[in-house]
Amino acid sequence: MVEAEPKFFMPDSVRSVSYDIAGQIKLIWEVVKTPLIVPLLNLGVYICLTMSLMLFIERLYMGVVIILVKLFWKKPEQRYRYEPIQDDVELGSSNFPVVLVQIPMFNEREVYKVSIGAACGLSWPSDRLVIQVLDDSTDPAIKQLVEQECLRWASKGINITYQIRENRTGYKAGALKEGLKRSYVKHCEYVAIFDADFRPEPEFLRRAIPFLDGNPDLALVQARWRFVNADECVLTRMQEMSLDYHFTVEQEVGSATHAFFGFNGTAGVWRIAAINEAGGWKDRTTVEDMDLAIRASLRGWKFLYLGDLQAKSELPSTLRAFRFQQHRWSCGPANLFRKMVMEIVRNKKVKFWKKVYVIYSFFFVRKIIAHMVTFFFYCVVLPLTILVPEVHVPIWGAVYIPSIITILNSVGTPRSIHLLFYWILFENVMSLHRTKATFIGLLEAGRANEWVVTAKLGDSVNNKNKADAAKNKTNVTKPIKKPRLKFAERFNLLELGFAAFLFLCGCYDFVHGKNNYFVYLFLQTITFSIVGFGYVGTIV
Repeated sequence: MVEAEPKFFMPDSVRSVSYDIAGQIKLIWEVVKTPLIVPLLNLGVYICLTMSLMLFIERLYMGVVIILVKLFWKKPEQRYRYEPIQDDVELGSSNFPVVLVQIPMFNEREVYKVSIGAACGLSWPSDRLVIQVLDDSTDPAIKQLVEQECLRWASKGINITYQIRENRTGYKAGALKEGLKRSYVKHCEYVAIFDADFRPEPEFLRRAIPFLDGNPDLALVQARWRFVNADECVLTRMQEMSLDYHFTVEQEVGSATHAFFGFNGTAGVWRIAAINEAGGWKDRTTVEDMDLAIRASLRGWKFLYLGDLQAKSELPSTLRAFRFQQHRWSCGPANLFRKMVMEIVRNKKVKFWKKVYVIYSFFFVRKIIAHMVTFFFYCVVLPLTILVPEVHVPIWGAVYIPSIITILNSVGTPRSIHLLFYWILFENVMSLHRTKATFIGLLEAGRANEWVVTAKLGDSVNNKNKADAAKNKTNVTKPIKKPRLKFAERFNLLELGFAAFLFLCGCYDFVHGKNNYFVYLFLQTITFSIVGFGYVGTIV
């Protein structure tokens, strides 16, 4: 005899309540959707399409200009007066200008030897070179190590000084400003700035200084960054792709067309007179380098970018360090735009079209629109249109324009073109933080002036140790391991929340949609989840 299975009954009162709640929610949605949701979402689509077109035109313009520059523009040595400074037996070193090298650092245990050693190895007469190590470290042990390294080089005849402050007021800008106050700096004409992980080639100054020496209206010579740990993991490869486009296209176009671009804060040589005329270093934002560049440009000074003058550096290889860096790089420009836009408009020393370039192209499109359209369009508006089929997104705005922009962005790093699709997904995730940081900067909210030094792991040192050890057949120094985060610290709830939202939209599109957006949405969900669980820096 078959035993009857137990049955569970839901009381009619409970069942009717649940049906009533679901019915009420559906009724409210239908009532609100047509007069409110659809118009708002349509407005969002129109705004995002407009921003996409602005970004597309900007990228297309830069793409055309960079082709013209590569094919028809004269080389910098032909556009500017350039005469290499030669060693002269009779004159000695007197024909070389006195150059100051500043190396700001903060608790840089892993990389301090890299920058100090590279600066001391620059091919320049020792009596015409002054090196400042501006150490704001708070760890006494690290301060002692840095000071000992400076004393070691000083004992070899290098003119190097170790400089500390009582506090970190102004952060990097404050340290650089304090360094220029020293009495011996009045004898220096130029200042080269290198962050603690940068390693310029010995001929760096011999390549850069002649441009400044032969062109009195030139204030800055900026070199290109190269990365010693670009192949460490997927995270560093993604960064290399973004930064290579910045240097290969954005900096080159700005230099060729308007003799203006944003100073990158390191691997550049400034005319000290231009710094002083522009008002010196200011710490009102987290992008003191860009701030100085804008102020100097408004006073008529010109800048030169040299793509073949390069300095090696290190990319952040942990997601935590990268996020802090991107917050500073996104919040700072937006905050500076808020503070300087009217000053740029009222300026009478620069031409009208240069003002348009700085306000519209340099600031508005690249520093604000680029972040917002990526996040709002592809991570918010487009998924929401799946839930509201009455709102239509044209195929040219959803597919064609983004594809062209992506192809134009890939020209900087051809070797990574196979990672292009994942780079798109990763950039969409990071646009969440960049957009948030942009709003914080524009509104000058709580974290507008937050400065967190990018953590460095010293990969350049490790690579050098490995090479030296292989050559000398000695023991290899153990590489510095990435700091391990606790399991709970790995979770990034904002990314996980958007992963859940996109997953639900993808499921709805898979069941009810007609545009097949679910393929993109599921892939974007996976990327948000990877970042949300903090594993992007571990993927090799």
